[in-house]
Amino acid sequence: MAEIGASKKGQMSTKYQPSEVEKGRYQEWIQSGVFKPSGDLKAKPYSIVIPPPNVTGKLHLGHAWDVTLQDMLIRFKRMQGYDTLWLPGMDHAGIATQAKVEAKLAESGLSRYDLGREKFIEKTWEWKEDYASTIRKQWAKMGISVDYDRERFTLDEGLSDAVKKVFVDLYNKGIIYRGEYIINWDPKAQTALSDIEVIHQDDDGALYYMTYPLTDGSGVVEIATTRPETMLGDTAVAVHPDDPRYQDIIGKTVTLPLLNKEIPVIADTYVDRDFGTGVVKITPAHDPNDFLVGNRHDLPRVTVMNPDATMNENAGKYAGLTREEARKAIVSELKALGRLDKVEHMVHSVGHSERTGVVVEPMLSTQWFVKMDGLAKRAIDNQSDPNNRVDFFPKRFEQTYLTWMENVHDWVISRQLWWGHRIPAWYHKKTGEMYVGIDAPKDSDNWEQDPDVLDTWFSSALWPFSTMGWPDADNPDFKRYFPTDTLVTGYDIIFFWVSRMIFQSLEFTGKRPFKNVLLHGLIRAADGRKMSKSLGNGVDPMDVIDSYGADTLRWFLATGSAPGQDVRYSEETMKSSWNFINKIWNASRFVLLNLEGFTVQDIDLNGPKTLADKWILSRLNEVIQKTTELFDKFEFGEAGRQLYHFIWDDYCDWYIEMAKETLTSDDQEAVHMTKSILAHTLNNILRLLHPIMPFVTEEIWQSTPHKSESIVVAPYPTVDDSLIDPTAVKELDILVAAIKAVRNIRQEMDTPLSKPVTILIKPTQDAVKEMLIDNTAYLERFCHPEYLTISEQVTAPAQAMTAVIDGAEIYLPLAGLIDVDEEIKRLEGELVKLDKEIERIDKKLANESFVSKAPEKIVTKEKEKRIGYVKQHRSVSDRIETLQQN
Repeated sequence: MAEIGASKKGQMSTKYQPSEVEKGRYQEWIQSGVFKPSGDLKAKPYSIVIPPPNVTGKLHLGHAWDVTLQDMLIRFKRMQGYDTLWLPGMDHAGIATQAKVEAKLAESGLSRYDLGREKFIEKTWEWKEDYASTIRKQWAKMGISVDYDRERFTLDEGLSDAVKKVFVDLYNKGIIYRGEYIINWDPKAQTALSDIEVIHQDDDGALYYMTYPLTDGSGVVEIATTRPETMLGDTAVAVHPDDPRYQDIIGKTVTLPLLNKEIPVIADTYVDRDFGTGVVKITPAHDPNDFLVGNRHDLPRVTVMNPDATMNENAGKYAGLTREEARKAIVSELKALGRLDKVEHMVHSVGHSERTGVVVEPMLSTQWFVKMDGLAKRAIDNQSDPNNRVDFFPKRFEQTYLTWMENVHDWVISRQLWWGHRIPAWYHKKTGEMYVGIDAPKDSDNWEQDPDVLDTWFSSALWPFSTMGWPDADNPDFKRYFPTDTLVTGYDIIFFWVSRMIFQSLEFTGKRPFKNVLLHGLIRAADGRKMSKSLGNGVDPMDVIDSYGADTLRWFLATGSAPGQDVRYSEETMKSSWNFINKIWNASRFVLLNLEGFTVQDIDLNGPKTLADKWILSRLNEVIQKTTELFDKFEFGEAGRQLYHFIWDDYCDWYIEMAKETLTSDDQEAVHMTKSILAHTLNNILRLLHPIMPFVTEEIWQSTPHKSESIVVAPYPTVDDSLIDPTAVKELDILVAAIKAVRNIRQEMDTPLSKPVTILIKPTQDAVKEMLIDNTAYLERFCHPEYLTISEQVTAPAQAMTAVIDGAEIYLPLAGLIDVDEEIKRLEGELVKLDKEIERIDKKLANESFVSKAPEKIVTKEKEKRIGYVKQHRSVSDRIETLQQN
């Protein structure tokens, strides 16, 4: 890296080339150790744990968005002097990873059963290592500043110890239990699913009306169902106890068609009298509501399906058929028997496995559960604790979280898989006795461990504290960096992950797992559709980096939307982002070519300054203040807009152009001041931008006068109140407005800048007159007048184009070129714009909430704007009147 404080003049290439800028830079950062915590115990700690990506494949744009936001925060806080830790890691992702490995084995004609459990797990670890390596390379390409020495994996030994302790402790408290219950079953993966792993979607279906004869021969009952194949497991039919239509059949029995089995007619308030016929079949082993009804009435539970959703031996002659085949055969036979009254086609909501996409089957199964009532209540109550609550950004998602917690069901945590945390429960081979413990029973030969593993989210729920060394409460990282500060993740996993981390952390540490949750949306295609392989509209973030560079992608992701909102990927927006960085690059090259070996010691802001000097320094400090505030509120999109307009408009398009006027002068004191301000402002711009675009800012930083060896550890800019000059800002805004007005008129009249014109300016305020006269050089440089007059004695020529700005009227006599009627029309358009501005401000000032809550200086500024607009309105109206008289 460059000698501290020196400028490497001439080392920037003539064109911004991301691949050259980024090459080798990440390795330099890693080798220099700048991503590690500072170790300064006097500094305030700030920590983030990465939402661990699944080791199932490459990172997608959503992951890129996620890590970009986290990296921005950690770089921002590191530069502010915090002792920062960003802990990386990955998730074993039970079902998803096992499915990938099984699919790979299937290509060779093998199944996991051919390998056996141990060999299959070995293969899965190999898969994990391959994809973990890929993910690390992608992280490096994104430039994320994590501490790899602390990287964790959810199946690490330390994390496994934490998982076992949590399971055993919850079991001993009676919060974890094992029981038979209706669960969501994935017939393809052949494992249980929790409620939130089931995606409901509208499918075409039908409502089948069937008749069951009363056993005493007194008639029939008609039943409507969407799933006739489960009738083979019916153990009752039910009616509402208050339904007058069926009072006489309660207590009787019906004969189950096809099986000729006698089952009772029961009364239960669960029955919806308005659905179908008001009579429902009760299948306790294949419907969660029927299961509860069955418990209330001591009904037997008859399972009629195998784990792969084929019919079992209890299905009689239908055994071996798939559920779809069985449905077709049963409907056909019922029709032949005269037991099918009608079929109504319908669209209804059907649960599908989030992982495999198949229709989920409600199945009676013995599983492990977490009792959620107490855990959920504690999590809900904790939101009322101002010192331990979790703050959601945007705040509206807190209600999403609370609503889920208030309606949560017991959590099924066992999975019929081989890849994952094995459940720490053993069964005695002879007595059937169950033992639950962290360690296996001593006489392990007589015991068999539960074959199931835990839900992936069970271990992920411990991530913020298990990665910090818990359950060792004396672990230095746990003591210093937990609770973590900010969790950044998508709003789509509030239920899966965010909520579970909160209740597990409260249960086992007594503390919130993080202070803030920043929730971002989803990345969609340009047309708004969700990106997916099936639609072929997915975008690989690594391909984007190859084309445009990491900083371009990061700028797009950082500034593309507000918190909680989705963002649309757009090639055009990506090109615009690249153009912005190219603008910064070219402006930096210009500055460096004019610094003539400046060192940081040469920068001196004391001494006489031009209006442009005062203005850019004031604007810089305004932007530092606003950007810092916006970063602290996670409003990165707005922070990006502030930076963009300051850099592109104020610094590049105006100050640098104005600086050229000074740089070519003979006043060496003024030249030195201009160079100092160019260097000082660029230095601050680079530091403001660094959290968002780290590569290009480091590259330029190494060529500028600077103090810190790497911009990664350079101090984030702070506000210098002495340089804030509202008067200079207002005056230069007027000067710029005057220049823009002249240029606009030239453009409208097709009069190029190369052609000199007469410019008449009539100041309406003494201060404006003095400012314009003092800055005549800028007016001449940017407006190219043949004659320039600045005087309150100016009289508007009859044939002239007019512009009215705050504090002055501008006339360009263009005899022979101007169309008076068109000029009046144009000025009337200006009146409409001014009317709208005045109306907008009036509404703001009439809003009691705005006036009472907004800072006083903001309210005052709006009032001053209104006065200016009213004056301009009067001047434009007078000019229209003059033109009409001529």
